[in-house]
Amino acid sequence: MKTLIANGKVPVARHYNESRKRFSIKEKILLGLSLSEYLAQAFRNPLNWVFAVIFTFGGYVTLSRFVFGLGYVTHSSYDYPWGLFLGWGLFTMVPLSASGFMLGTTVEVFGRHDFKPIERLALLNGLLGYLFAVIFLQVDLGQPWRLIYPMFVSLGPAAVLFLVAWHVATYLSVQVAELVPAFAEWAGMPKLKTFVKSIILGLTIAGIILSTLHQGALGALFTYAPGKVHPLWYSAPFQWFHFFCSSIFAGLSMLIVVSTICKKTMAWRCDRSFLDSLDRLTLGLAKGATLALITYLVIKVIAIAHDGDWGYLASGWGQWFMVEMVVGVILPMILFTVSIRNRMANLARFAALLAVLGIALNRLNTALITFNWKLYQEIPHWREVVICITVYALYIVTYRFILYRLPILYAWKKDEDSPVA
Repeated sequence: MKTLIANGKVPVARHYNESRKRFSIKEKILLGLSLSEYLAQAFRNPLNWVFAVIFTFGGYVTLSRFVFGLGYVTHSSYDYPWGLFLGWGLFTMVPLSASGFMLGTTVEVFGRHDFKPIERLALLNGLLGYLFAVIFLQVDLGQPWRLIYPMFVSLGPAAVLFLVAWHVATYLSVQVAELVPAFAEWAGMPKLKTFVKSIILGLTIAGIILSTLHQGALGALFTYAPGKVHPLWYSAPFQWFHFFCSSIFAGLSMLIVVSTICKKTMAWRCDRSFLDSLDRLTLGLAKGATLALITYLVIKVIAIAHDGDWGYLASGWGQWFMVEMVVGVILPMILFTVSIRNRMANLARFAALLAVLGIALNRLNTALITFNWKLYQEIPHWREVVICITVYALYIVTYRFILYRLPILYAWKKDEDSPVA
């Protein structure tokens, strides 16, 4: 796209072209390019060839999971029921998608409209993160047509899984609705945008309630298996709060990482409002992430003291726990503080990357690595790794497809209601 833009091909950001002719949906999808131009720039992008290899090989392996069963692609057993599909796809992607309700609350409830340039990016990050968490879940379960069973058929109102199922489903609906204004601008449907904007406060409040509840509920799932997760990663009274509190800095840090990637790789699609304010907004997000990191660290220490688990810190598992806490919590907290004090946005971005890796390590430790810590260590099957890479690649492609088109990183330019004759 950079080459085409340099040659005068401006990507679609309004309803009418220079000749005052209205763009069709096809032209908007192709970014104002002809089909040959669009395909040419797609073939020139080396990343697309990487995705082609992943989808060709990974698509076959993914299909084999549904043909030959879960045992063909994983080492799952009664000892280790949760593999990478849930350890990564659900328990990791959900906290990294918490940016949606965080920025929605910041802008729509607390009136911090200075964060408006990245609000839609946060909402999109939340929507796609939850959507693909459900896709990972379906790959693990293997029967997508039974998705509604825990919600409508095999009811269990007292079960945590019932709570998670309903919350994720309804929150996905809320996130879709919150992004409708961006789609309405792109599609030229002003009445739809006006209607959704009129109820946006209610949608935001609903998103706050649903997201905070199920973030904690994911942690509460581990109370089904007391004694299986290592005590340093498990505390029955605090488990839900560990998951909820960590999702706050995880979502904000992920938004910093995603916005940085957009700035570096998609500057042609970003407008000046996004690019010029990003450093300032990054430091603003860093402040919120720092407070959440401090809270999380204090709660972790309190949980260890409450359960009397200090002795475990002297073991090998304790050393691994300290690696997670130092690299994923304490170091990002220090770097965030230094970056805020000295207005160093790039340092905040590095700290955010560490925080994202730290929360991923925490979730994998809790769901996989320290699960059944008294038994043996389970190594994921190579097919399971390939499927995770394939689904995550699809997540990236979907993310990129939407960012290229909808007014997420840029403001849709207002045109006159009718073309000049």
